[in-house]
Amino acid sequence: MEKKGEDILILDLRKITSIADFFIITDANSNAQVKAIADELKEKMAKENGLHPWHVEGAEGQKWILLDYVDIVVHIFDKETRRFYDIEKLYQDADKRQVKTDY
Repeated sequence: MEKKGEDILILDLRKITSIADFFIITDANSNAQVKAIADELKEKMAKENGLHPWHVEGAEGQKWILLDYVDIVVHIFDKETRRFYDIEKLYQDADKRQVKTDY
């Protein structure tokens, strides 16, 4: 199973809100892939940086999993749920950076 997100976007929220410094938003092709990406990210953050999420939401439904690392919040969506919530539009004043992937 592929554990890499698609259409990865980083929103720099530091100038517009205090809820977090950054949102990282990505999507996946299936609910199983959403969970696999979240699990892989949690494992790598713990192993490589000694970081564990302060809060996790959505792991049961697997349509949108949120990993809250306090300053950085990661949103992993299935494609339909990402379009529905359109976080990018909610935070349209944030500086944005698209992450290029080569896979």
